[in-house]
Amino acid sequence: MNLPLLDPLHPVFPNPATALDYPDGLLAAGGNLSVATLLSAYRQGIFPWYERGQPVLWWSPNPRAVIIPEQIHISKSLAKTLRRGGYRITSDQAFSAVITACAEPRPNHQVEPGTNHTWISSEMIDAYIRLFEAGHAHSVEYWLDEQLCGGLYGLAIGKVFCGESMFSRTSNASKITFSHLARGLDQAGFALIDCQIENDHLNSLGAQVMARDDFISTLSQTANITIDWPASLISTKVKT
Repeated sequence: MNLPLLDPLHPVFPNPATALDYPDGLLAAGGNLSVATLLSAYRQGIFPWYERGQPVLWWSPNPRAVIIPEQIHISKSLAKTLRRGGYRITSDQAFSAVITACAEPRPNHQVEPGTNHTWISSEMIDAYIRLFEAGHAHSVEYWLDEQLCGGLYGLAIGKVFCGESMFSRTSNASKITFSHLARGLDQAGFALIDCQIENDHLNSLGAQVMARDDFISTLSQTANITIDWPASLISTKVKT
């Protein structure tokens, strides 16, 4: 495997079109997780994912899983849950708690043998907290009886929200959270939610695949557009 190795101080990403077909989208290794490097990566349709003991690995899969906010699929059972309420949604109120919860081991999640850790390492947590403090990363929280029972986090790049991870501690918590996110992003004028790689959970919410070139084209056309993060449109107090 001839994988480009990025300079640890001044990384320059190769063209995403040169990413490997197998494993799908693997583009480069090395570099760093500074705010500047991460923003440069996301603006080019590239994201980090790696396990402990590995260098930072950078990916740009083809095709790309995305959700168009206005086209989110709300099943009948989820719609009933949304109408019933009894929960509270906030945004950017507990970013550290959300990303820490996303890092907790869960069924069917990849965990390093002999540890209790998922791929979201302390290094990754620190990097995304720095992005949050710089105003680029955001979280959405699901509260039940004042307990944090679900949430998600990601980055806003122009009119694209790049989702990173979500968690649930109660039934449907992540789907409810995602539904409020999509509604708020749609009202604010966001074009896409980047889901990176499709899975059954995302497909149930309306995920579709987009060719990498088309995704990067959409990203580049909107990356320099400034949209205020629509926290007030996402956050909703639902009557009990």
